[in-house]
Amino acid sequence: MPADRLSSTLAALADPTRRAIVARLARGDSSLTELAAPFDMTLPAVSKHLRVLERAGLITRRREAQRKPCHLEAARLKEVRDWVEDYRRFWEQSLDRLDAYLQELQAKEKKHVRRKK
Repeated sequence: MPADRLSSTLAALADPTRRAIVARLARGDSSLTELAAPFDMTLPAVSKHLRVLERAGLITRRREAQRKPCHLEAARLKEVRDWVEDYRRFWEQSLDRLDAYLQELQAKEKKHVRRKK
């Protein structure tokens, strides 16, 4: 995934309101009014958040008669997950090595204590 695309996705997800909107859309398509209901902000303010998510490719909007529901584009979230996965593996391996080292130190300490007795 190009770095600029990843950056725009992560920047869009940096805001807690936008993350809440994405979480809501994960349950199904919703209109602007439905998405705005839990927030203490105007419809134009929520609409600005939707535009950021749309520019980042996280949501799409389509017209259905008078309604214009928003739809989550989950593939973009998968791209972020794949990017993060590399770092998760790195940290798991690092922590596994640290755990092995600590177990080795504990075993040496036990031997040392037994020798003193």
